[in-house]
Amino acid sequence: MGHYVSAVIFFFFLFVGLCTSSYLEDQERDRITELPGQPKNIGFAQYSGYVTVNKQAGRALFYWLVESPASRGAESRPLVLWLNGGPGCSSVAYGAAEEIGPFRIRPDGKTLFTNPYAWNNLANLLFLESPAGVGFSYSNTTSDLYTAGDRRTAEDAYAFLINWFERFPQYKQRDFYIAGESYAGHYVPQLSQIVYRRNKGIQNPFVNFKGFLVGNAVTDDYHDLIGTFEYWWTHGLISDSTYKILRVACDLVSSLHPSSECIKALTLAEAEQGNIDPYSIFTRPCNDTSSLRRNLRGRYPWMSRAYDPCTERYSEVYFNLPEVQTALHANVTQISYPWSTCSNIVGNGVYWADSPLSMLPIYQELIAAGLRIWVFSGDTDSVVPITATRYSIDALKLPTITNWYAWYDNHKVGGWSQVYKGLTLVTVTGAGHEVPLHRPRQAYILFRSFLENKPMPS
Repeated sequence: MGHYVSAVIFFFFLFVGLCTSSYLEDQERDRITELPGQPKNIGFAQYSGYVTVNKQAGRALFYWLVESPASRGAESRPLVLWLNGGPGCSSVAYGAAEEIGPFRIRPDGKTLFTNPYAWNNLANLLFLESPAGVGFSYSNTTSDLYTAGDRRTAEDAYAFLINWFERFPQYKQRDFYIAGESYAGHYVPQLSQIVYRRNKGIQNPFVNFKGFLVGNAVTDDYHDLIGTFEYWWTHGLISDSTYKILRVACDLVSSLHPSSECIKALTLAEAEQGNIDPYSIFTRPCNDTSSLRRNLRGRYPWMSRAYDPCTERYSEVYFNLPEVQTALHANVTQISYPWSTCSNIVGNGVYWADSPLSMLPIYQELIAAGLRIWVFSGDTDSVVPITATRYSIDALKLPTITNWYAWYDNHKVGGWSQVYKGLTLVTVTGAGHEVPLHRPRQAYILFRSFLENKPMPS
């Protein structure tokens, strides 16, 4: 009997050892030794690679994990998943490279410098390029690129999480949050809902989901449109007559598709606004963007606008360098199919299968569940403006806990906030669509307050 027990114990520890060895080997394979052009002695670990989310179709999503510095207690810091929207735009290009990541790309497109307000000083950051066909993420089934939509994007992101936690089990049961901006105003609540529902009935689930944070988020079609047109008008971007036409002709409540009158009114509104950066109306575009027009890649792909942040250009150069792709363990792209900040196929306004009209029912469900939900908005964005966000939140009819107040950074107003029962709204003054890009210090304060679940400093 003793020999039998000893044998069982031996094989048990052998099995545990093999499993441990397996995931450690996977982690080591994904470890980033050093990115080309990065500063020396950074003090934190980085990992990147692929996680298969559908074996039959051959869909695999690319991730980049940036841990907190060891000196800041990385092992006890929460894990935050960051998603950019579009749909069809890269979280590596935007979130990681020009917003909350540890490095920014220099104009030469070859070297990096440190971001002093990187969010990995407060949490371990997991950037995900989603859905397949965006950034370095891919599918071996070509039709996947033409049939992507909200539902599959959320399911694939959940499959990614489950498989990723098996590769990085040290993060199981760590406090976990989901964050993002723009069309991730759809991605974040939908993924949050899946995680919440599948955690039900499980004691101590390994995806220890605590809440979500979204910025300048596409939320509700009707309120987003009304709020956007109102923002244009109140900020002097369009005429009285055009505003009145937009309010009548672009009523998407009665139709899922814009009328010809709506298209004409939008064209007129664009002409009236001139060559501004609609994502940050008070800052100059990076050089002449009139020849670089592309779709908004937001909820309304028929609203064609010009936007050319210089940092986006630097990303196009840096992440196409073969040595960078090798360092990231990414599939090396071909000259004919270079890596791009936003996909030319996925989510370009033609190939997007499904998109619910409103996220508000999900908000209601998750607020009732007691999850932490914060919504923030840069107040110089005319694409998904603060007025749209406020109309959406107002539609939830939540009781107010703390009335509208100014919050401060170094004795200067950093924005305004209002605390509702179950939701906190924060604005960031002078920030555009990408709040951490335009106001990195204020965004850092916002993120810290969110993690600590404390009101903005007043």
